Amino acid sequence: MPAPPSPTLPWLNVRRRAERQAELRNLERELTRFHGRLLVTVVLVLLGFGLLAARLLQLQVVRHDELALQAEANRTAVVPIVPSRGQIVDRHGVVLASNYSAYTLEITPARIEGGPAGIDALVDSLAQWVDIQPRDRRRFKRLLEDSKGFESLPLRTRLSDEEVARFLAQRFRYPGVEVKARLFRHYPLGEVGSHLLGYIGRINASEKRAIESWDEERQANYKGTETIGKLGLEQSYEEALHGTTGVERVETSAGGRAVRRLASHPPTPGNQLWLSVDIRLQWLVEQLFGERRGALVALDPRNGEVLAFVSKPTFDPNLFVEGIDVESWRELNESIDKPLLNRALRGTYPPGSTFKPFLAMAALTSGKRAPGTVIHDGGVFQFGNHTFRSHGDTGLGPVDMVRSIVKSSNVYYYSLANELGVDLMHELLSPFGFGRRTGIDLDGEATGVLPSTEWKRNHYRRPEQQRWYAGETISLGIGQGYNSFTMLQLASATATLASGGLRHPPRIVREIEDVLTRERQPMTGEVPPPLPLDPAHVQLVKHAMHLVTQEGTSTRVFAGAPYRSLGKTGTAQAVGIRQNEKYDAARLEEHQRDHSLYIAAAPLEAPTVALAVVVENAGFGAEAAAPIARRVFDYLLLGVYPSAEDIALTRQGKSVAPVGTPRRAADVPLPGAATAPSAASAPAASAWATPGTSPARLASAR
Repeated sequence: MPAPPSPTLPWLNVRRRAERQAELRNLERELTRFHGRLLVTVVLVLLGFGLLAARLLQLQVVRHDELALQAEANRTAVVPIVPSRGQIVDRHGVVLASNYSAYTLEITPARIEGGPAGIDALVDSLAQWVDIQPRDRRRFKRLLEDSKGFESLPLRTRLSDEEVARFLAQRFRYPGVEVKARLFRHYPLGEVGSHLLGYIGRINASEKRAIESWDEERQANYKGTETIGKLGLEQSYEEALHGTTGVERVETSAGGRAVRRLASHPPTPGNQLWLSVDIRLQWLVEQLFGERRGALVALDPRNGEVLAFVSKPTFDPNLFVEGIDVESWRELNESIDKPLLNRALRGTYPPGSTFKPFLAMAALTSGKRAPGTVIHDGGVFQFGNHTFRSHGDTGLGPVDMVRSIVKSSNVYYYSLANELGVDLMHELLSPFGFGRRTGIDLDGEATGVLPSTEWKRNHYRRPEQQRWYAGETISLGIGQGYNSFTMLQLASATATLASGGLRHPPRIVREIEDVLTRERQPMTGEVPPPLPLDPAHVQLVKHAMHLVTQEGTSTRVFAGAPYRSLGKTGTAQAVGIRQNEKYDAARLEEHQRDHSLYIAAAPLEAPTVALAVVVENAGFGAEAAAPIARRVFDYLLLGVYPSAEDIALTRQGKSVAPVGTPRRAADVPLPGAATAPSAASAPAASAWATPGTSPARLASAR
């Protein structure tokens, strides 16, 4: 019998239907959420693909060229190729500065682990395979202190083939160490002409800052360059000698090592300098000085060409090429003789009595004193309470202008200076070039001092120092006091006087030769107008200066000379002495004794050479300076070289006229030459007869 229906069944059915409806609504809601999420995901995916497509479009189309260049740059490297530095040759083609190639062992500090200790250990290890001397270590440490760490520094230079082979066999052990082939500067004649040539050295911090201020083109030309001219012609003609840097594009590996060369633009070597200097004459003068200090400048009055430019003592410029060691630098820098000072260019000296011919010209030009005016020379000149003395207080008696120059009367020029006054002397003598730069083609020329009242006001600070006192004018008359000139100025003024007023700025570089075309460009500058000197006045002063060599202070030196010359001796105080004291060289230290000076020109009729020479602390001008001038004239005008005996006596200050048998200049080899040079490099009298004689061509060795 069936069970009776449950009274709760309808309610359960309703409940179940409600639950089913709720489940359907939840499912619809989840589906709606899912569809929403799916839509967002699709949009994000499409947006991502859109961004990728846009980025791909930018990289592959918009920035294609730029990125292609970057990719190529990552694959390749551009390496600068430093050009060969130009040669320097003298007027006859003798090579004075050249280059040679050698292997160097170099370390890049940034690639060495362990800091300074690691580098020291590395150097010790390298010493097993390559000879490393203590001086090499000291030089490397000094370079390391000045470097920024990422540049390679030479540890050893001029490696032998055997040393290169030994290191290359062990190269894998030494990351950051390489053997490189480099060009080195070489000065084949050593110390000869060192102040003239200068030297090159590594670019220091201040020079790097100066290069960074250049325009982009000039900076680019020094990429990879590690050395630069420091002094002399190497510095003054740096850009002409440097050349044009080349470039090489190479393919590199992931480690940065070059794999193969892709392209190359070779460098252009520096141009060659042809000098007006005769290096054989330069060497002769340097021998004549010996161990003494001083300077000599010889010029051609017809065109301003410098024939000799000597400063003693000299130094060896080869010491600086690879970086000078501490001991050599200390020896040069701390020497009392100051071998690094270019005395011809920067040394200033009182001219002494060599100033008197110019003061005589000033007197004639101004009309302050006639040639026949006679002054009594009693040995002293009294001005107020001060007594100005003459040669050992010995008077010369009555002297006119000619005799005042021939016998070098101090009293005559004391009184003349008093009559002219300091400002008129300055006005009349500054056109000769005293107290101003000559404009020579060398950097660093000293100005010198030709005093005036204005100069003293500007030079001193305190009012009592700025005042000019009348007594200060007196000593100017004999080339003392504030007068202070370079031998370059004195030689240039002598050339102007000897040529009757012609003024040619001194020049050392005669021509610059293009190494590619072999064309030579003459180096000519602006020539100022000649001084308006009265020919009669010039003739009178030149006649008096000629008599100096015949019956005056340099008579014995020029005895027997087959040419006529003009000259004037001078003795200049290095230190002052008190009014009542007499000069006694034996009681003074060597560096306190008087300087010996001489100015001269020859031949008298039409001078082709004018010079000025000073021998420091050597005493009377006729004893030390004049003999050197005589031998310069003999060389240039006669083509002869003094005997070894005569050179030895001149070095000691004991010569007058030449002794012994002179030699033909062509037969005397230059220092370092295995054999005598060819006749083409020898001086001859005819070479000085025509200005601008073209020297023999010398093939460049690069």
